[in-house]
Order: sequence, then structure tokens, then C-alpha cells
Amino acid sequence: MSMVRGMKMRMITAGLVMLGSVAASLVVGQAAHADTTICEKYGSTTVQGGKYVVINNVWGSSAPQCINVTNTGFTVTQAGHNNTGGTPAAYPAIYAGCHYANCSSGSGLPLQASNSQFNTVQTSVSMSYPGSGIYDAAYDIWFDPTPRKDGQNTGAEIMVWLNHTGSVQPVGSRVGTANIAGGTWDVWEGNIGWNVISYVRTSPTNSISFAVRSFYDDAVNRGYAQRSWYLTSVQAGFEPWVGGAGLAVNNFSYSIGGVVQSPSPTPTVSPTGGNGNGGGACRVSYSKNEWQGGFTGTVTVTNTSSSAVNGWNLGFSFPNGQKITGYWNADVTQSGSSVTARNLSYNGSIPAGGNTQFGFQGTWSGSNGDPTGFTLNGTRCS
Repeated sequence: MSMVRGMKMRMITAGLVMLGSVAASLVVGQAAHADTTICEKYGSTTVQGGKYVVINNVWGSSAPQCINVTNTGFTVTQAGHNNTGGTPAAYPAIYAGCHYANCSSGSGLPLQASNSQFNTVQTSVSMSYPGSGIYDAAYDIWFDPTPRKDGQNTGAEIMVWLNHTGSVQPVGSRVGTANIAGGTWDVWEGNIGWNVISYVRTSPTNSISFAVRSFYDDAVNRGYAQRSWYLTSVQAGFEPWVGGAGLAVNNFSYSIGGVVQSPSPTPTVSPTGGNGNGGGACRVSYSKNEWQGGFTGTVTVTNTSSSAVNGWNLGFSFPNGQKITGYWNADVTQSGSSVTARNLSYNGSIPAGGNTQFGFQGTWSGSNGDPTGFTLNGTRCS
């Protein structure tokens, strides 16, 4: 078992939770086996041969908190917190990557977001919630301008709230909505020395599976993060204010290095609209990142005409019943196998010879063939 002497400080301004962290020292010991109880405030242990680290991390309360660590997650077994109107009491979590020099093994982190390997980072979690208490259940995904393994990250903190109770809310203010990973999210943003971008699910869930880039792409597009920054850790856990016993991460997974396919050749398709004369004014390339049952796709649309396209919609079809669960850089709708992607307010113009790009996340079963039948504003692409 290892001990992290530190805290993750949270501050309240006008009733809004503000997030931060400092740490003092680290003592590393032997990795514990599954079903280990941790009651030390900053106690931690590793599971699955060091693949993940589990932390108790009681930084905002003097009340005792204990967690029971299994091979796939943990359960909060004791928590007497009563932080009404104040900061969260703790952030018990399981993570891959590095947290104040306490690093898991084999995560490939830190990893620059501009690296193609970043596109392969996937994670999933399933959680259980007690019938009482005040808390949020959230991912905490950290980015830093440098590939640091210790200290406070100062780039971006992406929080993905699956559920919350009481009147707790993220740092900053609500700036919009997003459709990502099969859900609709209220997007919040604030800055406390680094950008905190929080995605609060409008309908709570106890499980999720997603590509980390799906949320980060949205943060980059909003101007709150940069491709040059480094992913340092992917954490999933809880911020309890009142109570907390019974909160559980049942299963957590993190993976990196899935197959990333090169862009497919420009598709040769039968006319699905437009003039049907054998040539259009656009060219489309498609690339995907695939794992069992899920994938992300990236579509690049090039305007091959001599004049700008002002306002666009791209139609295409899936060959194998794939379903889109989230998207970015476009407004995407699906009816059966047919998909339509429409520009957003900031990317409606494609200059002559220029291109635009959007992406989506989806599910598949059996096979996952590339989409076909691309049409731009009703005219098929060559």
C-alpha cells in the first residue's frame, strides 16, 4: 500500500464548486491485493498488477472515510461527511496515469493530444449510488502543457458528471450543451488557474463508455484546451459532500493503442442525389478507430469546386446497422442507416479547395464497414 500526503483543494465562490489540488509527499510501498480496506486519508493501492491506482483522497473533511478495494474498483464503506454549503469532502477514485508522481503501469501517459495514439484512448465505468447523501459521480481527466507526472496540472481539467444529488454544481458557469457518448450534457466552464470544463449529463446514468478525445475535441473546439497539451491521467470516482457510504465503482477500464486505420480511399459510390452525372464538387475521406462494439469516425469533406460552399449538409449511409451515439464539429442526425451531418455556426463555410472535418462515436455489431453514398448539399461526391 502507498500513502499520498496531499489534498485536492476545492473552493466555493457564489455557491459554485471550484476545483484544485496540491500535494506534499509520497511514500510508495507494496501493491495490495484485491479486497483491501483503506481508511488513511491519502491512502492508495494498486490493482490488476499495477494497471490502476485506487486512492481514498480525503482532502476536505476531518470525518473518517474508508473504501474497500476490489480488483475492478472500490466501494465507500464508511463516510461521515457533512460539508453542507462548503467544499467536497474527498475524491475517492480509481485511475490510470499519474497523480502527484503516483503512477500506474502501462498507461502510456503522459501523452500529447496531437499524437495519433491519443485517438485510441478509451475508458468505461459502471457505478452504484446509495439512496441518500449529497455527491457527484464524475470522471476527472487531466491535461498539462508539459508531460509532467507530479504536481498540479495547469492545462485543462475535464470533468464528466454521470450523476449528482442536492444543489452541487460545477465550477464556473454554464456555457452550452453537447451531444457526446450517447448523452446530452450541459457544459460548464471556469478558470481557477487552469480551465475546468465540466460535462453534466442531463439524464443521470450509472455507466458510460467513450473515447477520451470525444470530450476533449469539444473542449478544444470551444477554445478551452489545446492539442499541444498532454493527457496525464484518467480518473473516475466521487465527490461526496454529505455522507457517501455506498458509492461504488463496480468496474473501471482504460485502454490505449487500439487499431487506428489510415484514411480510406476516396469512395466510389452510386449517385444518391444531385445531378448524377458521374462527378461532384466534393471529395470525402473517412477514417475510424475501432474497438469491440464501438468506434469513432472522422470525416473530411473537401470542396473541389471553384467557389465557396456557404452552409453544408453531408449525407451518407452505414452498411451494417451502425448507430451513432455522439458527435462533434457537426449536428448529426440518423434515421435507420441514413445519416445527415450539418454544419455548426462556426464552420458553415468551406472555401474553394478547402476542407472541413467532423467526427462521431458509434456502436456496431457483427461488422463495421465504412459509410458510403456521400452527398454534399444533395450532390454526390466523387
